[in-house]
Amino acid sequence: MWLLLSCDQAKLTVAREQYLRGEYHAASETYRKLYRNASREEQAQRGIIAFEMAENYRKLNQSSRAVAAYSNAIRYGYPDTIMYLHYARMLHREGNYGTAAEAYRRFLAFKPDDLLALSGLRGVEQAKDWSENPTRYSVERMELFNSNRGEFSPMLSPDGDRLYFASSREEALGEEKSVITGMKYNDLFRSVKNVHGEWQRPERLNSGVNTGDDEGTPSFSPDGEWMYYTFSGADPGKPTTAKIYLSRRVNGRWSEGHPLEIVKDDSLSVFAHPAISPSGHWLYFVSDMPGGYGGKDIWRAAIRNNHEILSLENLGPDINTAGDELFPYLRNDTTLYFSSDGHPGMGGLDLFVGVTAGRGTGRLGDWETGRPGDRETGRLGDRGTGGLGGEVKGEWRVRNLQSPLNSSADDFGITFEQKGEKGFFSSNRNDVRGYDHIYSFVYPEVIAWVEGFVVDPEDEFIPGAIVTAVGSDGSQLRFVTGKEGEYRFKAARGVDYLLMASVDGFLNQKQKLSTDPVEKDTLYYVDFEMIPYNKPVILENIFYDFDRATLRPESKEELDQLITMLNEYPSITIELAAHTDRKGSDEYNFDLSLRRAQSVVNYLIAHGIDPQRLSAHGFGKTRPAKVTKKIAGQFDFFEEGYLLTEKFIETLTTDQQGIADQINRRTSFEVIDPESGLH
Repeated sequence: MWLLLSCDQAKLTVAREQYLRGEYHAASETYRKLYRNASREEQAQRGIIAFEMAENYRKLNQSSRAVAAYSNAIRYGYPDTIMYLHYARMLHREGNYGTAAEAYRRFLAFKPDDLLALSGLRGVEQAKDWSENPTRYSVERMELFNSNRGEFSPMLSPDGDRLYFASSREEALGEEKSVITGMKYNDLFRSVKNVHGEWQRPERLNSGVNTGDDEGTPSFSPDGEWMYYTFSGADPGKPTTAKIYLSRRVNGRWSEGHPLEIVKDDSLSVFAHPAISPSGHWLYFVSDMPGGYGGKDIWRAAIRNNHEILSLENLGPDINTAGDELFPYLRNDTTLYFSSDGHPGMGGLDLFVGVTAGRGTGRLGDWETGRPGDRETGRLGDRGTGGLGGEVKGEWRVRNLQSPLNSSADDFGITFEQKGEKGFFSSNRNDVRGYDHIYSFVYPEVIAWVEGFVVDPEDEFIPGAIVTAVGSDGSQLRFVTGKEGEYRFKAARGVDYLLMASVDGFLNQKQKLSTDPVEKDTLYYVDFEMIPYNKPVILENIFYDFDRATLRPESKEELDQLITMLNEYPSITIELAAHTDRKGSDEYNFDLSLRRAQSVVNYLIAHGIDPQRLSAHGFGKTRPAKVTKKIAGQFDFFEEGYLLTEKFIETLTTDQQGIADQINRRTSFEVIDPESGLH
């Protein structure tokens, strides 16, 4: 280390001693005064102070101040290349991805195989896309739980009616301030739901668990009887490390905690962030004991009912990295959520999910996070590696949870409610002081709705129709249409459905629907137009040449639909009927209408329909059309129920007569043997 020529060496020594003792809050004040008083001409001196000040801010997670200090150290030519890695990581944490990438590349020019730098560079390259294309999660700051200080690591009780978290708010016990953060030491707080399911204002646990020291990161046994948590002594005169403590719930009150010995006679290693598996057979935790991959790793211990440790395993390189892996949470015995700063992420601590090989992952991802200082309720220092314990066999798939669950800040300490994709986590996003706060999250349910109407050929609603839906996923649904012929149901994504509507007096109708597997809200419309039997159905858009029985080409589309219906119901027979307007003699119109009906029959036969299923009838002008509700809705000069007789038509205007004549010129079919189509 260079000698300072003009700066007060004694004060620099004080600052360094404060830093080495983990008194980062006090050290930051000392370094700040030193930097202000250092002469601008003595650039080497200012570079040394700026670098050490930046390192101190990094420990405090005050990334914006660390970035400024590292920039000054670089400007004044501080020679340590590791500075560029730390500078890059602070820029990364600030969300300054472009400059962070440049800093990572500059450091990699010195050390091209550095795992943290390579991972960081991948992270900043992905983070921009994740920010611009967030997942569907909705995140909201929970002001009810938060204070003007800090709170972190929420944890729901097994019954889901209580939420525990650590906080340094004014209600915390003791008046002594943390030498790390300058705030009070953390206590455990709890919020409960009232009878209406509403969360109440949190209160400090009034039990022997809370002390004047540091408590945090609770986890509960499956029966809710035992609470594991992290404890760290607050005596600045004694070297302390975080340990896992155990408390029992007796008569609704948590007992005074006592330490859980994980490794016998190890007073130097950190043991923190306990997480009990849902089966209760495994205790996951964070430690820097020998045998890890660098920084803090996630381990697990097999435990007996009496909390005896049977064996230890490191979770291996799929989970653990050269960085820090912290805040484990087991949603089930094969799905682990955690935080890390060693996996590629958006900056700071990111939330990840790891799933053992061969298991489904769901929507959520993995986390890479690390967190020095008070969050770990102890001064977590780097330790060497060694050979203690085994390693979890098998592979993990790890995935980043991406934005908005993750940000460029620290995101960590997640907990899920019993049902649905929702819960709570902690983050220091959008807090200029770097304080942590509780956030809620929810994954909005992706809904594919199917709705429609069942109507007759005149668009009249049919109430009481039965609509069934059979899905390729094995689902079977049944609905009855309402008074307006409507039905509606919630469908699954990526499923093929066969829908059928049935009602007395009509042929059954079938429809097919394939829902989109893409994760988005969708509304599908499936309507049924029912075909009655023993009642004529008008064939729309059937046209003939003038004064002839020849079908015009534009009639083919309607007739092809009739062919499809006949093929779907191969046993029914139909009667084709044609009608004319009032003009011409009865004999002429009978002949013309019969030839027109026969033209339709001939078309159907030519397209494979058995002639025995068809008959043609011509009625000339003897059966005038009745004004239906549909026709009356189209033409306000007609009233529903009127017959378009020659006498009535003569009372109309010339234009209205033309419309009435057109309505009378019609071709229809009638199902005369419906039995096979009813069941």
